[in-house]
Amino acid sequence: MKRFLLWIGLKQTLHERAHKPPLVSEGDIWWASIGENVGSEVNGKSGLFSRPVIIYRKLAHGFYFVVPTTTQDRKGTWFVGFRQHAKSMAACLHQARAMDYRRLSSKLGTMDDEDFERVKMGFRKLYK
Repeated sequence: MKRFLLWIGLKQTLHERAHKPPLVSEGDIWWASIGENVGSEVNGKSGLFSRPVIIYRKLAHGFYFVVPTTTQDRKGTWFVGFRQHAKSMAACLHQARAMDYRRLSSKLGTMDDEDFERVKMGFRKLYK
């Protein structure tokens, strides 16, 4: 059962939030409210409709290109596996998108350089 109306309410609240963009760096992993989405698009979980995302690139002040993650065991060219806090995760390269800072809630950590390079290489290979 999709929760579109609940998501719309939260989305309005996020939009109206008045705070400064957090300090983020490429390779950081943040909880982000990505929403209740359509079809095969990845959804957020919980009341915040959130899931961890990798900050792939800072596009502008407070605007980022992110790659959502999953803890499901996923294989294939659309996914790059890595470990974060002793937990297996996968970057969902095919679900990457631009995102405003107001969707970010808290920092989970930072990918190690080797894992982030593998994500970047996987992204470039997938979209060449």
